[in-house]
Amino acid sequence: MAMASKTKKKRTATSKPKAKAGRRAKTGVRAAAKSKPTRSLKTRKLKQRPVALPTPPAKPARPRVAEPPKREPTALEKRLLQLERSGKAKASGQNLRQRMYQRARVPRNYVPSETETFMSPRQSAYFKNRLLDWREELLKESSQTIINLQEGGLAEPDLADRASAESDRSLELRTRDRERKLISKIDAALERIENGIYGFCEETGEPIGLKRLIARPIATLSIEAQERHERREKVYRDD
Repeated sequence: MAMASKTKKKRTATSKPKAKAGRRAKTGVRAAAKSKPTRSLKTRKLKQRPVALPTPPAKPARPRVAEPPKREPTALEKRLLQLERSGKAKASGQNLRQRMYQRARVPRNYVPSETETFMSPRQSAYFKNRLLDWREELLKESSQTIINLQEGGLAEPDLADRASAESDRSLELRTRDRERKLISKIDAALERIENGIYGFCEETGEPIGLKRLIARPIATLSIEAQERHERREKVYRDD
């Protein structure tokens, strides 16, 4: 019995240090875990904040384009605006054809002057009658040409006479063809008179001028615009 108690005491003496060592190891792990540096609240907040992205470079401001100066309306545009305000609509169809070939009343000795308002009703009537007279002359000449061609159908016995007759006939036909084109231009001028835009340049919208219209009533371009047009044609022809 004494020996058994001695052995128990030895076992307990030897087992106690092992338990203490195990406890010390556990407390050491806990102390190590506690001794780890903890993140402060401030550092957490800093990390939670969104990272500010770099701002892209500002685009350079577009230079302001200077507005073009307001263009003054041409004389033709003013004329058309005046016609619109007065309520005179453009004539068309049969109404236009009837009005185109009706003669206007003008004093016999009337001649347009620069002191008058350009393309006043009296001036328009004057040029309309001139165009109608010119048109009638061309139509008479064309009808006479048809009669001459019908009469000259017989063959000439002499070869020289036949050649001269053929050349005269071809020349007359070319002349009549030019006059036919003139008649179409006269009709266009009469239409412009009825629409109230006769006497104004089609390119610039400015008045053509009385002197040029008296010399060539079917003119559609002013002298300056006609010169520019001819220069362009010459350049294209040379190329």
